[in-house]
Amino acid sequence: MKTLQVQNISLAFGDRDLLKNVSFTLSEKGRAALAGANGSGKSTLLKIITNLAQCDSGEITKTKGMRISYLPQSDIVHSGTTLYEEVEKAFDRFVTIKEDISELEKRLAQFSQESSEVEQLLYNLHLKQESLVHSDYYRRDAVIERIVKGLGFRKEDLYKKCETFSGGWQMRIALSKVLAEDPDVMLLDEPTNYLDIESRIWLRNYIHQFDGAIMMVSHDQDFLDETINEVYELFQSQLIRYKGNYSQYVKTREEELEQLVSSHARQLREIEKTEKFIERFRYKASKAKQVQSREKQLDKVDIIEIPGHLKMLNFTFPPPPHCGNDVLSVSQLYKSYGSLHLFKDFSLHVNKRDRLAITGHNGAGKTTLLRILSGVDNDFTGNINLGSDVKVGYFAQDTEKTLNPEFTVYQEVLGIASTIDIPKLRSLLGSFLFRDDDIDKKISVLSGGEKSRLALLKILLHPVNLLILDEPTNHLDINAKHMLIRALKEYTGTLICVSHDTHFIKEIATSILYLSDDAPELFVGDYEYFSYKLEQKEALSALEDEAVVNNKKVSVIKDSQVDRKEYNKSKNRLQSLLQEEKNLLVQIHNSEAQMKGILHDMSKQENYSDSKKITSLINKKEELEKIHSSIEEMWFSVVEEIEQLHEVVTL
Repeated sequence: MKTLQVQNISLAFGDRDLLKNVSFTLSEKGRAALAGANGSGKSTLLKIITNLAQCDSGEITKTKGMRISYLPQSDIVHSGTTLYEEVEKAFDRFVTIKEDISELEKRLAQFSQESSEVEQLLYNLHLKQESLVHSDYYRRDAVIERIVKGLGFRKEDLYKKCETFSGGWQMRIALSKVLAEDPDVMLLDEPTNYLDIESRIWLRNYIHQFDGAIMMVSHDQDFLDETINEVYELFQSQLIRYKGNYSQYVKTREEELEQLVSSHARQLREIEKTEKFIERFRYKASKAKQVQSREKQLDKVDIIEIPGHLKMLNFTFPPPPHCGNDVLSVSQLYKSYGSLHLFKDFSLHVNKRDRLAITGHNGAGKTTLLRILSGVDNDFTGNINLGSDVKVGYFAQDTEKTLNPEFTVYQEVLGIASTIDIPKLRSLLGSFLFRDDDIDKKISVLSGGEKSRLALLKILLHPVNLLILDEPTNHLDINAKHMLIRALKEYTGTLICVSHDTHFIKEIATSILYLSDDAPELFVGDYEYFSYKLEQKEALSALEDEAVVNNKKVSVIKDSQVDRKEYNKSKNRLQSLLQEEKNLLVQIHNSEAQMKGILHDMSKQENYSDSKKITSLINKKEELEKIHSSIEEMWFSVVEEIEQLHEVVTL
């Protein structure tokens, strides 16, 4: 069994321990989340494991030959290659193997008699050929297309230059490479940050089928619940292990916090009681020994502290101004960028206290719609009408550009907060992860995520009755996200938000607007209803796509069930494909057996001195490799078609 062992890793910056004697073991099929407060060292630990950062002490051991792939959180830019060429780099190690095989074959052809060197060359050749035969190298085209499609790229994107893709798509390219590498261990730092809901579902399913081990950092609670079975928390520089999924970890942590708070309160009461005794009898000679004894007790007390990131964060919206029931209406909206039509005759009505979540494909117009609704983008045709006395608060993904770089964090918020909020500004800033000396930092030295959180807080402090938020949870840790969810549930105004965070949508939304390549669809109901309808729609879409390939037409009746005649055709097609898959697997097995037979013949001593025989065997092997690759391509195509039909046909 392949294992990765991290032993006693320590790292300090000055007098602060970031990591202290951190140890864990990750085995085959291990599924672990790495949790902890922002700045606790999660990303640093992953970099240490991949030799991208150094530690002060400790050791990392791994099974010989173990391959580890790492996805950083951000700041990756690919250029100079097409999408296909960049992802194909994941197979570079096989190119080297093929070159090695070619060189070994040339060297073998030079020998005319057996020797210990020939035996070693044949053994090395056998190992390298085996690694190719059992890899995805010969069907890498299909593998690459499957992965990039799953992560949201279109087939025509494969041959576009990487530099034409935006930052979020750049991270998808990086993730595609990690998946295509098919390593023994994947270390993923926020893999879902730039994925839409469909891509997250695909990645979840991919992880379920992945045979290697995974450790990931993520603030996507639902995704973690569906993919991991243990949590390692970096807490005060040390690593603590929790069994179970992420929600179980959160529950256990809350129970621990309750115990900690209770112990903390009990200790404070004891300290107060002791201090009162000392103060009362300090100058009485008859009580001198008791006073001295209690003073020594106080000196020895190890104060229980509650770390800031574990404290329950609280935030309350300012009361929204009164407004009518009709908050926002959109009618006959048309919006295009050149030949790209985002909205065509689109209409929408939003009532008071609605909670509308907007989700869907990247590039489908979600941010554009928010810009139009908030009045930032006026380049459209149609009507946008705000109700009487409606006041809008709009948080965009680039809102941090409005911050004054010369102000401190405290000064920036002080100008917005009402007089009631001023005494508790430090607490509010702490809720958005600005603690202690952070509030005295200048805006100019903050990270992009810190600026985004500060801009969000400024928006939320405005007394408005219509909040329009674009990905509000992107730079929040899970505690801060829960705090925002609690506040929004108590908010009595109206909310429109764009989000790909399924947990956030589940908790907040009362209706969901789904944007894709087709016309916008409004689902009135919660996330579970939306998810059910979306799966139903995609199942039908898969069948329609298959029907087009076979020059068929599929009719869909009002209750969204496939016509029985078409269903039977699909069922018959599926049965035929299942038989074809069995036949192809037999052919694959036979071709592999033939290649092994040739490798065995090449290793026979009587063939060492016969250069013609060796050359003939090498040629046969290469011909069989081509046939094997072709059969595998056919098998892969059949399996994909079977998977699509299984969505709508039950045998």
